[in-house]
Amino acid sequence: MTNAFTIERIEARILDIPTIRPHKLSFGAIQRQSPVIVQLWLNNGACGFGEAATIGGPSWNEESPESIAHAIAHYLAPAVVQQKAGCIEHVLTRMDQACKGNAFAKSAVEMALIDALARTLDIPAWQLLGGKVHDSLPLAWTLASGDVQRDLQEAQLRLEQGRHRIFKMKIGARTPQADVAHVTQIARGLPDSATLTVDVNQAWDGNTARRYLPELIDAGVSLIEQPVAKWNVPAMAQLCQELRGALVMADETVCTPQDAMMLARASASHVFSLKVAKHGGLLRTRQVAAVAQAADIGWYGGTMLETSIGSAASAHVFSTLSGEHHGCELFGPQLLVDDIVENPMPIRDFCLQLPDGPGYGVQVSLQQLDRFDRQRSGQTPVHIDLGRSATA
Repeated sequence: MTNAFTIERIEARILDIPTIRPHKLSFGAIQRQSPVIVQLWLNNGACGFGEAATIGGPSWNEESPESIAHAIAHYLAPAVVQQKAGCIEHVLTRMDQACKGNAFAKSAVEMALIDALARTLDIPAWQLLGGKVHDSLPLAWTLASGDVQRDLQEAQLRLEQGRHRIFKMKIGARTPQADVAHVTQIARGLPDSATLTVDVNQAWDGNTARRYLPELIDAGVSLIEQPVAKWNVPAMAQLCQELRGALVMADETVCTPQDAMMLARASASHVFSLKVAKHGGLLRTRQVAAVAQAADIGWYGGTMLETSIGSAASAHVFSTLSGEHHGCELFGPQLLVDDIVENPMPIRDFCLQLPDGPGYGVQVSLQQLDRFDRQRSGQTPVHIDLGRSATA
């Protein structure tokens, strides 16, 4: 039925949405997110939405909001307009032929296409992705203000609200000794019901990781994300072999199914952090997850701090994945000053509840899109603050 419809038109716009507080990482701090929102229309009138968000512009990887919007407008959209909407793999192939790399841009187009197809069929997107096995996922919150008391107050509030009991800390901007002391203070202030993880964001070398990660584990950390540079697979493998009491999770190291195979062969990861944008779309996220399941590697639903559009799409694909999982961190909408959908995904009993309406189950507010649209608002790009003093 869906092969009767073709892709008619694609548009992309950049939004600029302030965050509720500075979000500090090993490579700097952000106070504004600039997601690229894609609208895709089929010739039957159906419209779908997609999103590609980066953390601090191009500071996380090679793509920026500006490059994503440019790639979509000048290369990807011309390659797929007039193509059959139901042939998703063919659309992905066309995009690969038109533009090498650019996984974030491709993911936004594919995301919008799947939304439009699901809305055409009046079904939730998870039905096009293999069928769901989870109605909800434990939802983590990142403690990244850089201040111990503020972080503990945030954690306590979210525990009382029944929203989060998995907390992740961003470290790597300070000295390793200062990071260990900071994490230890937070760990001591959290109740036994809370789980604590850390994300080093590639900030340490192998020797530093081997020296200080055991101290973090002793403090109560149970999951360690990307402790070394993405290329340093030997160090990841050694940490997986030597560390006791915590799991090592790959993020920047695992983008493609080929990356996943490399890590599996090297026994260099206990868990994969899955992110729709870095994998190049929902279908390719499932490919990476399939490698994880075949290699007895767990998965975690990561975020690029998307709005409710990208977060809902991610929730749909994560809901279809079997194997050992460690929850998700699709808290991006909560970090932004306002949402761009009418009906944000509900959070109950410390879990994100999967929306089951047509498409991704969220209704996008065109008024909110216009409100934050960079061109309409006249805002200038705001990139990440790379000053180390911000996290000292």
